[in-house]
Amino acid sequence: MPTVSTYPNTNEDISKLESTLHLIDERLQRLATLDRLASQLVFTDISKAQKYLAEIFQILSDYDQPDFVLNYNLNMALVENQLYNFNLSEIHFRMALEILGERGDVNQLAETYIDYAGTLLNLDQPDRARFYLNQATKYLETYPDSRLNFRLICREGFFYLKCSNYAKALKAFLDCELEVPHLMEVADLKDYHFFTLVQSGLGSIYGLLGEPERSVQSYLNVVELCEKKGMRSRLSWHYLNVGNGYMAIQDYENASLFFKKAIKVVDDLNQQTRALAYANLGYCYLNKRQYNEALELFNTAYPLFKDRKEKNLANIEWWRGKIYEEQKAKKALKYYFKALEFAKKGQDYRQATGILKDIADLYAKDFDYKNAYDYQVLYNQAVERFMVEQRDNQIREMEIRYAAERKEKEAEMFKLQAAGLQLKALRAQMNPHFVFNALNSVQNYITSNDTNQAAKYLAKFAHLMRQSLEYSELEVISLEKEVEFLKNYLDINMNLRFEDKLKYEISIDEEIEEDIYGVPTMIIQPYVENAIEHGIRSKRMGTIRVLFELHDENTILCVVEDDGIGRNKARELQMKNPKFKDHKSMGTRITQERLQILLQARNLEQEVVQIIDLVDEKSGKALGTRVEMLIPIMEIQLK
Repeated sequence: MPTVSTYPNTNEDISKLESTLHLIDERLQRLATLDRLASQLVFTDISKAQKYLAEIFQILSDYDQPDFVLNYNLNMALVENQLYNFNLSEIHFRMALEILGERGDVNQLAETYIDYAGTLLNLDQPDRARFYLNQATKYLETYPDSRLNFRLICREGFFYLKCSNYAKALKAFLDCELEVPHLMEVADLKDYHFFTLVQSGLGSIYGLLGEPERSVQSYLNVVELCEKKGMRSRLSWHYLNVGNGYMAIQDYENASLFFKKAIKVVDDLNQQTRALAYANLGYCYLNKRQYNEALELFNTAYPLFKDRKEKNLANIEWWRGKIYEEQKAKKALKYYFKALEFAKKGQDYRQATGILKDIADLYAKDFDYKNAYDYQVLYNQAVERFMVEQRDNQIREMEIRYAAERKEKEAEMFKLQAAGLQLKALRAQMNPHFVFNALNSVQNYITSNDTNQAAKYLAKFAHLMRQSLEYSELEVISLEKEVEFLKNYLDINMNLRFEDKLKYEISIDEEIEEDIYGVPTMIIQPYVENAIEHGIRSKRMGTIRVLFELHDENTILCVVEDDGIGRNKARELQMKNPKFKDHKSMGTRITQERLQILLQARNLEQEVVQIIDLVDEKSGKALGTRVEMLIPIMEIQLK
């Protein structure tokens, strides 16, 4: 049985595991060791991880081992994410989640949601990432775990960074940074991976906020951790970030050092990183007036670019133009015009302004004042377009930030509304008729000297009241406890209030694990009470049936059915009889609102309650009422 998904307590020595593997021939025994190796190598040696995962795949094609299949998909998802193959990473995460839905525990789900959110952010899908982070948050509120909570906050930092909410992103990363010392003693490689993410996030934020020195220090922290723990899968990218930071403060010596390191790393297979390192190293040589070396590096970088090709090729042509201008070569203009063409294709007006300014200045140096003037005019126009583009980008960023914050506020509002409605519902739960009649019946037993029955039902009544008070502190209880509460409530009604004129049946679908599934506290009692008050109360004998069926993976269908007088007759009696007229179904209205909010908060837009009149098809006579309600399946709270 493998250690499925959830982090191990210690890091295993990879060389020892590999030595052990060489001694094992039996395939299932190899599978267990391969699984442990892969989980370590995901963050240290991607090539080896791929090799061992390929063997795991071959073995699993011949054996039914769902736990190992789960681990295989989780590790493949992480590998593909490290290799920048984000679509493939998502496919493996989806396959893992399908398995976890059948056999995973809460911590495994929370951990996977946090990891999956990272891939979704890389796919530029922040809304979906936010959904899974919210799911992880709910699990961790119920089952706290400091390490997973740390990872969750880190991932939320990147969500805010993606939404351009730099203040919240910075707070999240700084909060994580404070927790790192507490986690160091028990940290595994995956934790160290998240430590590097925190520093990388801080580096990005400080760079965007115009604090390049702090940005460089954060990226240096990333490199130090990666080198110390042998985490080489993204090392080239981290070296590049340090180099870019040094380049921003015009420290071209240190920048060159880290760009060279980025080029030498063979474990990071991202060609874009290597292309940027070559190009930026060339720019450093340009500034050190080592022009031949710079041109050679630009030639190497040029064919490697695939992502953001126009922007990067524009830079290379621009920098080539600067070199030839310094060398008084007439072909400088040729490269400036090439750079301008790429900048226009990439619609990068900031880049275009710089290139146009250099073209205008070069014409002015050559005393070609007409062209110098014309390109100065184009430069001014480009500046205006760049300012408009900046304004539009700022508006878009504000809209994204507003939308994200509004969703957060809506989620909080749903939570608050649900809590408020819960309190109202609990106050309406035990109606005065029930309490008065129950206690009155107990008193009758006492006055008739039937002390055994009096003691029995008084204890039952006290237990029901105690349950009501105890559950009022909880938002969620198990379905098992909800049914137990309902049985106690119906028993007292049947034996005390209606003196054996009421029967009830409760049945639960075999697919429902009632001790594991959580439901909103005391959610069904108001509808049972309503069936008694309006359907059964005026009959000589009546039956209440309560049925629980699994509707889908998110909801339970609960049916409350009575063989009472029907809604039309109940309304007539309510109008005629002041005794009935006083009874208001506040509990059912509040409960329906409560269910609606809880389902909306989970993005489940469904009709939560349906009331059906049961009628004899031939005679049209009322046969009772059926209430069908969808109840969200929730995580059970721990005391």
